[in-house]
Amino acid sequence: MFDINLGLTIWTTFVFLALLGILWKFAWGPVLRAVEAREARIQGALDQAASEREAAERLLAEHRVQMADARRQAQQLVAEGREAGDRLRQEIEERARTEGRVLIERARETIEREREAAVETLRRESVELALAAAARLMRERLDEAADRELVIGYLDEVAGPDGDIQA
Repeated sequence: MFDINLGLTIWTTFVFLALLGILWKFAWGPVLRAVEAREARIQGALDQAASEREAAERLLAEHRVQMADARRQAQQLVAEGREAGDRLRQEIEERARTEGRVLIERARETIEREREAAVETLRRESVELALAAAARLMRERLDEAADRELVIGYLDEVAGPDGDIQA
């Protein structure tokens, strides 16, 4: 086992070198080219991933800026809506107050006209009652127009300057 056979050693070395030459010529080159191509593909994928990551970071930054701008615009729209609502509410309240004042004034005018009409009606009826009472007392009727003027004059004397009858 430990004998050195010179012929076997030479042939083994020759076969090893021939195999190494054949592998170098036919296998080693394509294997190296395939490894280099794979390395180039991996490096390209890494470069592409890095550029896509940079693009994604830029897009994320732009998205954040747009979101902040959208929030600001939404807050501005809400504030403008509140202001418009407040202005509208104030206008409606002022209009309601004005219409209320107008209605109250109309009601006062109506009440005053009706009061004056009632006083006038009361005067006429009191004239009629006075004339009827006087006619019954006297059992004779004098001139109706003259009697009416006499009673109206008396009632005007009794009435104050505002037209109210004073006791």
